[in-house]
Amino acid sequence: MDTEEFELPRSRTANERLHAVIPGGAHTYAKGDDQYPENLAPVISHGRGAHVWDVDGNRYIEYGSGLRSVSLGHAHPRVIEAVRRELDRGSNFVRPSIVEAEAAERFLATVPTAEMVKFAKNGSDVTTGAVRLARAVTGRPRVAICGDHPFFSVDDWFIGTTPMSAGIPAAITDLTVAFPYGDLAATEELLTRYRGEVACLILEPAGHTEPPPGYLAGLRELADRHGCVLVFDEMITGLRWSEAGAQGLYGVTPDLSAFGKALGNGFAVSALAGRRELMERGGLRHSGDRVFLLSTTHGAETHALAAAMAVQTTYVEEGITARLHALGERLAAGVREAAAAMGVADHVLVRGRASNLVFATLDENREPSQEYRTLFLRRLLAGGVLAPSFVVSSALTEADIEHTVDVVAQACAVYRKALDAADPVPWLAGRPVKPVFRRLA
Repeated sequence: MDTEEFELPRSRTANERLHAVIPGGAHTYAKGDDQYPENLAPVISHGRGAHVWDVDGNRYIEYGSGLRSVSLGHAHPRVIEAVRRELDRGSNFVRPSIVEAEAAERFLATVPTAEMVKFAKNGSDVTTGAVRLARAVTGRPRVAICGDHPFFSVDDWFIGTTPMSAGIPAAITDLTVAFPYGDLAATEELLTRYRGEVACLILEPAGHTEPPPGYLAGLRELADRHGCVLVFDEMITGLRWSEAGAQGLYGVTPDLSAFGKALGNGFAVSALAGRRELMERGGLRHSGDRVFLLSTTHGAETHALAAAMAVQTTYVEEGITARLHALGERLAAGVREAAAAMGVADHVLVRGRASNLVFATLDENREPSQEYRTLFLRRLLAGGVLAPSFVVSSALTEADIEHTVDVVAQACAVYRKALDAADPVPWLAGRPVKPVFRRLA
């Protein structure tokens, strides 16, 4: 066994500081140190482009930047310039800024399938806003979520369905039901079973696999026939699938959609968009009951909206979505070649759309394994690759991709040794990484 150790003493100390004052040691569970090998969770000092540096002074090629939010690379000049310009002019006022109109118009020009938009700070607020609006316009209590998609909101209507349901009354959770992705017959059966009770169908329009032919159009027809609202969660697919999201790529228009992540290139901005008839129920120009749709003190901070406008302009003018796909295709091909060369092609798998790649680590029985994931992550980190996923940013260079593939090949060589021994434990040097959603800490 290779006994060379990669250590992060300053990051280890910094993680202890974080846990002492922040529950979980991070502000997003997916960034927790339990998601990384023991004592090898780097704490970041700064980033530029596709690289980040930890407090120990190590530089990494970074994937999945900011949980997919930084798709142009860190400190992107065009975005930073737009943000600085607004910071000098004030960021929040007692009345709307003209920037709010400009940002909304820019968004609707980029996502022409939407007619109105309202901005917020995070994805949970806008998906929950969509659910509340759907319940208000339909008068129905139930929410149907796609059970194959991992996350929709921190709010009770969703988190109550996960293993981390502590603190959420069953009466709320019971109002959320699930349907399987890609199965129209099962979804129709669900809508029939709860006839007249389902306010909305909410799903990511695409995930690790492409939607089956006719599936999204079939959901559109089902929602119309059963009188419920169709909601696309485009947190991940927005901009990465096309500038107008998955709805723009696949040609199926939802009633409501939620955007975020890539929209601000790391700055806090999200958007609820959709049909005017529905969105206006959260406004002042209708005669029905008012819906408390979204009301956020910081939802229209001018610098975040300026970031969103700069991001959308950059995507359109520079063909960023196409670049993300090209980079992802090169990376996926390289990783698969490296895995095959080391005899682990059936165990280290790359999945997903090229602009949104993830990897799977399988054991000797070809079952998902947290132990083998830990082994793989340790070797990537030691090689200067920080990769909880293989989600690319447009700041990556060909040299970055080549280095990543070289490091993956080295990791796969160790992976092969562990498979031959039918025991990855000697290569873990500590506890395995853990799933985000689990009942006990």
